[in-house]
Amino acid sequence: MNKTLRTIAIVVAVVLLIAMPVVGGYNKMISLEQKVKVSEGNIDTQLQRRSDLIPNLVATVKGYASQEKDIFTQIAEARAKLGGAKTVTDKAQADSELGSAVSRLLVVVENYPDLKSSANFKDLTVALEGTENRVGIARQDYNTNVNNYNSTIKKFPNSIIAGIFRFDEKAYYKASESAKEVPKVDFTK
Repeated sequence: MNKTLRTIAIVVAVVLLIAMPVVGGYNKMISLEQKVKVSEGNIDTQLQRRSDLIPNLVATVKGYASQEKDIFTQIAEARAKLGGAKTVTDKAQADSELGSAVSRLLVVVENYPDLKSSANFKDLTVALEGTENRVGIARQDYNTNVNNYNSTIKKFPNSIIAGIFRFDEKAYYKASESAKEVPKVDFTK
């Protein structure tokens, strides 16, 4: 009986030695995956904030620049595309298109000095600038969390655990090529 008890204790110890790193690795991957999801949600929150500000900005500019209809259409289409985006890649593409359209709108504003001096327009552009900063920070946080997650699931022995429990690599938030072109905006005129 004593020998049986010792055999059971050895088996239990071996099982625990194997199970503990697996459980620890699994829990770490779950935590990192949740951080990625929270970061993605934060991007969505900031994109929604920007999307909510843009109609006010557009309405303010429309009063002064009613002949600039195509830019308003582009903004509306880009907002709709962003609202319907499901994947991080789709969101990044739609975000880029919306950013480009808003940049074109701000360039159009240059032709309307009265608009540039409007208190409402100034307030909206300050709010939009603040939101753009928040979007940038949210993107950075997301990519940092994706990097931590992806690095963890690729390292041994976590790669084995990740394969067993189907932890897949997450996509980084990347700007499209068109977003790399900086539009010239000058509010000093």
